[in-house]
Amino acid sequence: MTTLIVLLSLFTAALSFADEIPRQTNDPCAKIGGQKWVSPEDLRACYTSFAVDPVIKENIVDVINKTLAFHTSVNYEISAPEPFTEFVHEDLLKDLARISTQSYPSDYDLHLDLSRTLKRLNDGHCVWINSCYVALFLNFLPIPLALLTDFTGAQNVHIAPEAFAVASAEFPDEISVWQDALPPAIQLQSLDGAKVLSIEGQDSFVAVDTNALITGSFQPLGTRQNSFFSSYQFGDNGWTYIMGDFAQQSLPLNDSVTLVVQRVNESTTDAIQLPYRARINPDTVKFTDSASYRANNCLAILGTNGVDLNETADSAAPLSETVMKFQQQPPISKTFTKERVNVMLDTTPLSDVALPPSLIPSVPVVSGGFGSGQFYMQPDNITGVLALGSFGGDTIDAMMSGMLEGLVNLRSLGATQLIVDVSNNGGGFICAAEIVGPKNTTVPQAGLDTKARDGPLARLIVQQIIQSNVDPDQDLLYNPLNWDNASNVGFAADDDWLLPPVNLTINGHADAFSQRLGQECQPNDEALFSASNVVIVSNGRCASSCSLFSITMAKEEGVKTVVIGGKSDVQQAYCGTVGGQSTVFSELDTEVKTAKLKNNTLAPPDLLVNGVQGVTWRLGFGIQDPTQPEEWQPHLATLNLLLTPDLVNNPVAIWTNITEQLLTGKS
Repeated sequence: MTTLIVLLSLFTAALSFADEIPRQTNDPCAKIGGQKWVSPEDLRACYTSFAVDPVIKENIVDVINKTLAFHTSVNYEISAPEPFTEFVHEDLLKDLARISTQSYPSDYDLHLDLSRTLKRLNDGHCVWINSCYVALFLNFLPIPLALLTDFTGAQNVHIAPEAFAVASAEFPDEISVWQDALPPAIQLQSLDGAKVLSIEGQDSFVAVDTNALITGSFQPLGTRQNSFFSSYQFGDNGWTYIMGDFAQQSLPLNDSVTLVVQRVNESTTDAIQLPYRARINPDTVKFTDSASYRANNCLAILGTNGVDLNETADSAAPLSETVMKFQQQPPISKTFTKERVNVMLDTTPLSDVALPPSLIPSVPVVSGGFGSGQFYMQPDNITGVLALGSFGGDTIDAMMSGMLEGLVNLRSLGATQLIVDVSNNGGGFICAAEIVGPKNTTVPQAGLDTKARDGPLARLIVQQIIQSNVDPDQDLLYNPLNWDNASNVGFAADDDWLLPPVNLTINGHADAFSQRLGQECQPNDEALFSASNVVIVSNGRCASSCSLFSITMAKEEGVKTVVIGGKSDVQQAYCGTVGGQSTVFSELDTEVKTAKLKNNTLAPPDLLVNGVQGVTWRLGFGIQDPTQPEEWQPHLATLNLLLTPDLVNNPVAIWTNITEQLLTGKS
């Protein structure tokens, strides 16, 4: 009898458990589990099948709120100074309070609100990424777009001339789906170069500007417009093709798109509809149903949260794979803060789509370089090129030595002028590039002076480091031994560098910052190229350490700058999202735990989900106005190089054009 009662109890418990989870036949995540390609509709059905868990919601909002206490720009971004006031006006704390009380139909809808709220900062350092949803699948179209200029100077949106070459190489198993969606008389390849007259029944530029409102990452409007279009980048795996926001989405936002196009050499127009298709990301942990999807991809993993460095077997805290996936630099061996970085976070991981062979530079490669940097000599034999996709590498020493070797080799081969192509460079190591050598603008400080936010928890961390010796190996950001004062003199071990605070009122809110921090970056031993013979080129998507490099070269040394492919009636900025040093929640959590402050009410709790919250930890002071942050000062390009079909996504053609327009061709 006892055995029967136990069996009945187990049976009842099993039924109760079964009622709590989706039945297999009605499980929307089971439909997409194990699939390489799925429809956005089916993917969204999986994502939206989960109700908001109030405990997880409270945890995420609490982590974001308390991590923002370290973010330098919270009050600046309520209404950014000109010229960015129109584009940056987000009161984060007010919106987080709204989100805390707002109801949502699903956990996915909550994520969308959190993500887009932070994206309204247009600050690629301060973003919220939840890997439960972001980039588990990427949503693709086979028709990346380009902004092309005709012989009259008119600009129009076009399907990129190389679209079919890219799509057929990257998506060979899905081309037939897109071909079958077209009218029988239209071949997918025939859309190459077609003018796009409308998108979803509206002028194409409406779609460009609508996307610019939600894509985030960069303050300048022109740069966010440019993100809609295809582009290129040099990275660890060679030359890659960036599909652009229209043809690649990190979430299943759209099921299909309707276009009116005019194909090349055709006088008539065609209305076409193509479906988006979502492809699983290779980094996504396999799942078969809702339970395994959530368990494998949504929960906190090693590195999501910080550690107490004095209680770990390893002397350093690893960054999580999630953080490294979304940093806009190749993974580096950096384990904690010994090597300072300033790097963008983006909801789309670095691209591994290949640039078509016909567009890959065939000019001679010059020895030197490193993972994301490669040197070339142009056919004129006096113009060297450094293709620099990030300021990252295995170590900063490897990057610096490779860069120096390449520059020296270019010069020994006769190069007297240099193009540095930083297209889609999202940053990396601070102080990683300096070309003009020691002079009054680079000694003693070849970078920017900076300041950190000076909040109550930050002050407690410094006090613990000083009074309790919790950081004997100088691992922590807040250790005074890691910094110099404004006179370029290092702090002593017992200097409380956050006291007294510099109190400011920003947009009507009281704020506090550290004293000015000085000497950080050193120049090379000699000038390798004259600044007048150097041009920095990109599609405007140059950020973080790339911004620090470009700004100092342009404003201090007079180096010319070029933005390729922007709208001619919009001012183009050669960089955006400057910062000074970025970090993420897990690294700040390590500071808190190592300082024995985790139980303090100001400390953020451990994150329960596989998420990333980024912040700008130090903010650089300006060059032309050294009293204010460089973040909010103009960075207008010397030249907006308008793209034609023979230039678009063709690095060598672009470099040749820039040489003819901006470089003298003489020593």
